[in-house]
Amino acid sequence: MREWIEKFKAAGLLRVIDEPVDIDLEIAHISYIEVKKPDSKALLFTKPVSKDGRHYPPILTNTFGSFEALKLVLGKDANEIADEIQNLLKPKKPTTFKEKFDFLRYLVSLRNVFTKRLKEQGECQKNQKFGEQIDLYDLPNLKTWEKDGGAFITMGQVYTKSLSGETQNLGMYRLQIYSKNELGMHWQIHKDGANFYNEYKKAGLKMPVSVAIGGDPLYIWCGQAPLPHGIFELLLYGFIRKSPAKLVKSLTNDIYIPHDADFVIEGFVDTNELRDEGPFGDHTGFYTPILPFPVMKVSAITHKDDPVYHATVVGKPPLEDKFMGYGTERIFLPLFKTTAPDLLDYKMPENGVFHNLILAKINAWYPAHAKQMMHAFWGVGQMSFVKHAIFVGANAPDLGDFEALTRYVLNRISAKSLFFSEGVCDQLDHASPNACFGGKLGVDASEDLSVEDVVDVLSDDELLAKFKSVDNDIIDLKQYFTDTKNPIVFINYDKKSLVKDSFKKLLEFRNHFKILIFFDTTNAISNIYMSVWRVTNNIDALRDIFIDKEQICVDATVKFEWEGYTRGWPDETNCTKEVIKSLIDRQLIDDDNEFFRKFEIMG
Repeated sequence: MREWIEKFKAAGLLRVIDEPVDIDLEIAHISYIEVKKPDSKALLFTKPVSKDGRHYPPILTNTFGSFEALKLVLGKDANEIADEIQNLLKPKKPTTFKEKFDFLRYLVSLRNVFTKRLKEQGECQKNQKFGEQIDLYDLPNLKTWEKDGGAFITMGQVYTKSLSGETQNLGMYRLQIYSKNELGMHWQIHKDGANFYNEYKKAGLKMPVSVAIGGDPLYIWCGQAPLPHGIFELLLYGFIRKSPAKLVKSLTNDIYIPHDADFVIEGFVDTNELRDEGPFGDHTGFYTPILPFPVMKVSAITHKDDPVYHATVVGKPPLEDKFMGYGTERIFLPLFKTTAPDLLDYKMPENGVFHNLILAKINAWYPAHAKQMMHAFWGVGQMSFVKHAIFVGANAPDLGDFEALTRYVLNRISAKSLFFSEGVCDQLDHASPNACFGGKLGVDASEDLSVEDVVDVLSDDELLAKFKSVDNDIIDLKQYFTDTKNPIVFINYDKKSLVKDSFKKLLEFRNHFKILIFFDTTNAISNIYMSVWRVTNNIDALRDIFIDKEQICVDATVKFEWEGYTRGWPDETNCTKEVIKSLIDRQLIDDDNEFFRKFEIMG
């Protein structure tokens, strides 16, 4: 990490904080606010402390906190890597001697894709602790949110292997600190780590696991990359770096880990033991519930001389995963096209927290082509977790121009453009009635299915008066895109009865609206960015979208047991006001009320 700190510093992408800062909430809150800035920097905390007086090694956060930082870590622009993958998939036949020589040289360079196992011990193993010396509390593990179940390792590279030893895996899973030598292993049921775990459990054996922290930050990016099952993620590292990942064997198990990691935590997962893990404020911006997960018993902790601890903060967007996700989106586009050849481009907006919303541009050659593509999306790897997908044709605006794209979509769709399905959801999704599967929505805007049903647009005040005349629990509203065929109305609703029943009442005024979206009164309907985040998180398409002729209603409110939701709706992640005030008083963050409101820093 020290080498990378110097690289970030030289590039003007590092902010150093030399004041003592608490690992309990303070470091996380500073990092959370910093990464939302347009000129955000990686943060190096040189004096992490705890309330009980402990002092810790330095902590680096927001390593992927900007597009410039992502490019620095990757070594080139993400699109250049995508082009290289595209050329491999569809190589151009060399014609001249130079082209043939360059192609041969390139093929030879691909030998560096494969990892290299070193016989000697690595830098990460210069300092070793076993048995009673092991103490996870010696590491500056962060508590991010007030309601978190404790401190967590958030940037851990979790290395595992199949029971046969033929397949290795690198995953990025959060790890809760249970005790001096026990960790909660939060691998979701769809992940390779969980699949390996099931193999060991069936065989009645303990599962070896090693967790690396720090080293080359590209390791962690590769750990979250959506590679096909059975492909070791560090092969991608070698492909990008054009240099093999150098690995050394762990001291107490047979897992290989990067020689240059800053810390390594070794151990075994007892497949007969589960323990409650959580809650944790996750990247969805909501707390995940307390659920049983496997426990890792630590057998060794090793580290470099003068190590740096690597951490990230997740919660409401935009955060560091915005930039990590962008890299994934660009680099994996060519691979995705192999299963969806008519795909031209796609984008996962960060306020859709990636798996909740995808925008796709396609060559639509025939009717219902988009519906065929929807099935392709929902059947491919991690794309199968996508809840909402909007498809547009080749002539649509750039997918990154959200306002122009929204106007384009609203001028082409009707109720017939909506396609409903059901399938697997991310385990972190809270809106579906059932854990891990629920409703999905596809919107086909590749065809113009709009109807000539002109909306008689009223002012917000006039429309509010009409709506309140039939439902006094409607507190406020704001209209958007009133110049399109399908204007949108955001509604603040003091929910005492079903949104569906309110929608039925409002149909009396159907000539004045097309699309209604109901929010709780806590949602700022003037804040489109956070409202989109709330919609994509809070709805299950099969339960929460209602259609009557050309009028569409979306229920993005909190769901309760009295309306059939029995899972327990989670709280949103918000910064602790007292902590923010202390950080402002110490001039560690700026006092910027407008900025705080824009990103709902404190709710």
